[in-house]
Amino acid sequence: MVNSWLSLFDNNLNSTTVTKAEVITKISEKTGIQKDDVTQTVEAFFKVVKDSMAEGENIYVRGFGSFINKKRAKKIARNISKNTAIVIDEHYVPAFKPSKVFIEKIKNSKKIKELAPQD
Repeated sequence: MVNSWLSLFDNNLNSTTVTKAEVITKISEKTGIQKDDVTQTVEAFFKVVKDSMAEGENIYVRGFGSFINKKRAKKIARNISKNTAIVIDEHYVPAFKPSKVFIEKIKNSKKIKELAPQD
């Protein structure tokens, strides 16, 4: 299932970004589900991810990856224009860690290799 989901993007590597609207259209075309229903599902997924992570929960999707809260340690930054130090407190930022299956799919993509700049 993951491979079929990832294949949604195989045909659109001419542009470097796929928008949410394009993802919804591709899912609708691949599944035959109405765009409005796909939109509601995708929006619900994003809401569950954001709400769960805001509650301190990480989300694991087998074969795809993990949405995790990464801890950033307290640090001192510099405002070079004013030559002052700023303390940035410990905080958490959302992050995505792709699964091995996802990573291998990208590593083995012929299209990515064609688009990669040559040394």
